[in-house]
Amino acid sequence: MSDLPRVCGYIAIVGRPNVGKSTMLNHLLEQKISITSRKPQTTRYNMLGIKTEGRAQMIFVDTPGIHKGQTKAINKYMNKAASSALKDVDVVVFVVDKNHWTDEDDWVLQQLEQITSPVIIALNKVDQMDDKAALLPYVEKLSAKLPRAEIVPVSALKNLNLDKLQQLAISHLPEADHFYPDDQITDKSSRFLAAEIVREKITRQLGEELPYQAAVEIEEFEQDGRLITISALILVERDGQKRILIGEKGDRIKQIGQQARIDMERLFDSKVMLKMWVKVKGGWSDDERALRSLGFDQR
Repeated sequence: MSDLPRVCGYIAIVGRPNVGKSTMLNHLLEQKISITSRKPQTTRYNMLGIKTEGRAQMIFVDTPGIHKGQTKAINKYMNKAASSALKDVDVVVFVVDKNHWTDEDDWVLQQLEQITSPVIIALNKVDQMDDKAALLPYVEKLSAKLPRAEIVPVSALKNLNLDKLQQLAISHLPEADHFYPDDQITDKSSRFLAAEIVREKITRQLGEELPYQAAVEIEEFEQDGRLITISALILVERDGQKRILIGEKGDRIKQIGQQARIDMERLFDSKVMLKMWVKVKGGWSDDERALRSLGFDQR
């Protein structure tokens, strides 16, 4: 047993949409709790992932991608959730693409210039670079943009250098007793995780066919021994979206349900009976009252 004191603290994972934040969290935790897809803005809520290793407890906060130029209420909520994660955290991990800097990265950088927490820049997707020598000028460019930041080249998908990133984050955590039991991996409820799994399968299945106007609400979550019965309501904004989601003769919704059930059974270590249906609720993504009822101000 180490004689070193216990450390515990919050580590915010921030960056523009679709840069690999959720994938990084899942690999750091060695378990999937945050949904992923190739589509930007898949993550809508701050997701806590808790990892305890020996004396250190790391409480990672996976945030929605910070983006500019979006005016809908749902986008404002997502930006607010991401920005709020920067307050009172002990470390910030700023995830950027291996060689591609955008206006949205600049937007995130402006937020980071307002805080005093240590910043680690995770230079992601370096496994996709054929010429590693090309990294050096980009690292120098990043150092000039945020001189106080430490920079670690990583691949979230390939689990490359994440151990180094983790140890660097631990070095900045304050001495403290652990906030959560050592075996807890998230603060989210099983209902929340079930809803996110369904939403991930919708996003992956439909790609550009169905924009952001889809939300999932779990209306029933009942466990009886090794069987969990889950009823999921999927909200869309238009009749055409409902038809796309259901598919010809219900094939699409059936496929989404099958994929979601497999992930749920793995996550909950139980047999799952999943029932889903689709409802049209026009304008929900720009209706603050509807968003609050879906938990956007608290999840």
